[in-house]
Formats: sequence, structure tokens, C-alpha cells
Amino acid sequence: MMDGFFSQAGMLIVNTLFGMYILAVLVRFLLQRVRADFYNPLAQFLVAVTNPPLLPLRRLIPGLWGIDWASVVLLVALAAIEQYLIALLRGYRVTALMLAVLSLSQIADLTLYVFLFTILARAILSWVAPYPRSPVMHLLISLTEPLLRPARRIIPPIGGLDLSPVVVLILLELAVMFVDHLALSIVQLAFGSASAWLNA
Repeated sequence: MMDGFFSQAGMLIVNTLFGMYILAVLVRFLLQRVRADFYNPLAQFLVAVTNPPLLPLRRLIPGLWGIDWASVVLLVALAAIEQYLIALLRGYRVTALMLAVLSLSQIADLTLYVFLFTILARAILSWVAPYPRSPVMHLLISLTEPLLRPARRIIPPIGGLDLSPVVVLILLELAVMFVDHLALSIVQLAFGSASAWLNA
């Protein structure tokens, strides 16, 4: 009984600590990609939190093609450590290849969820305060416009109502389902019963 409790408690701590930090690194990376305003207080907070591991990594891994590869490496490494610790706490052994699949699918899922929740948050805030000047709203607009703008070209506002968020949200949900199914299929195909812990 106590072993089960300590295992569950350990997984909760690992998921929380790693999940929050991975999210911080990912959001910083996405804000860089959309060229958001990094003078924004929230962006400055992300920079301060994520700089300690990123600055040394950038000396070893330079950016290329406009992509901050140090952030990508850090994201994959953090996700792999998290998956390894969770497997260890559950009593499963995982290979490097399995960790790679799980880590990449975790990052892909989290990226999709970031866009999903930022679109929802932007829609809710726009109903509450149509012309907000908060730092949060500026970042939400920066993150969501690259997805919403193309959708608006295909589905223009109808009667003053912008339906593009609904379309993008549905596509994001479908993408999450696809990523989860693909990752589980790869793990089951390559590792068979060793993938059972994913559903535990």
C-alpha cells in the first residue's frame, strides 16, 4: 500500500515539476517563432526562468534556419528524463528509442494543447473585454494569429461572427488524436507488451 502511495506521489511530483518547466521552455520557443514582443512582462519571466540551461546550451548548439535548436534539444532532453523517471516509478524498463518516441509525441501533444488553450483563452477574453491592453492578451494574439489568420481567409466572418477559432480548435483536437494514436501504434509495434504502462 505504502509503495503504491510513494510511487503515485513520485509521479505527481515528476509530472508537475517537469511539466511546468517543459511548458515554460516550449512557450518561450513558440514566442520566438512568432516573433512576439519579448519586452512583455510574461515573456521576460519565461526568459528569466529558462535562461540558466539555455544559455550554456546555445554555446554548444547554435541556431540554424531561424530555429533555436538549443531549445529543441532541451525540450527533448527534459521530456525524455520525465518519461524515464515515470517508467522507473511504475517499474518498467524503457529503451532509448522508446524514450525518443514518447518524448517527441509528448512535445507534439503539448504544442497542440498550447495552441488549443491559447485560442480558447483569447476567445473568452475577447468576449469579456473586446479591446484589452493586458500583457496576457498581447501574447495570446501573437501565438494564435499564425493559425487563425489562414483560417479567416478560408472562412470569413459571417454576420460579424468570426468562426475561424472553432475550425482551428477542431483541427487541433484531430491533430492531438492523430499524434496520440501514431505514438501508441509505433510503441506497440516496436515494443509490444512493454507499452502497457502507457495506459496504466
